[in-house]
Amino acid sequence: MQERQIMNQEGVRRALARVAHEILERNRGAEDLIIVGIHTRGVHLARRIAANLAEFEGIEVPVATLDVSFYRDDLRVRDQTQTKVLPTDIPMGIQGKRVVLVDDVLYTGRTIRAAMDALVDFGRPQQIQLAILLDRGHRELPIRADFVGQNLPTALEERVKVRLMETDGADEVALIFEDQMDPQNQPKTNRLRNQ
Repeated sequence: MQERQIMNQEGVRRALARVAHEILERNRGAEDLIIVGIHTRGVHLARRIAANLAEFEGIEVPVATLDVSFYRDDLRVRDQTQTKVLPTDIPMGIQGKRVVLVDDVLYTGRTIRAAMDALVDFGRPQQIQLAILLDRGHRELPIRADFVGQNLPTALEERVKVRLMETDGADEVALIFEDQMDPQNQPKTNRLRNQ
């Protein structure tokens, strides 16, 4: 298995600052915005984006957290005994608000679909926007991000790993891929697909 760094700490910082500026520009400020981070790394990114918005605009934007475990359409495929449910905390109402969903990597789009399903259980927002640190392509659903830190076309067998200071002790994004051949020179059949 090999690993190649795609973004370092400064790259992550710049990408999140750019995303925050784009959010402000598109929404003409930060009024009536709610930032909702998808567990786990999306929550940390949401808090950083909100901190950038406060710095740039001088307005504290509320941050909520969302667990989408029970809204996923692949729950039966996954081992349900291993599904760890994290707290969903949306103390403010989202009815009529502009919600910015935040996650680390956009891949098939299934996590975002699950997040939108989960959100509507809390009310009907005026609008849902999507902010992503990294878009790796390979969509299975017609979902696209409104704000993207970086686009990174990947192969299906590659895996993207986002590491953040809050969970991993460092800020970086790495591309992980297996060697093409195993030690007996047989093609690999068990590929890593997704984070």
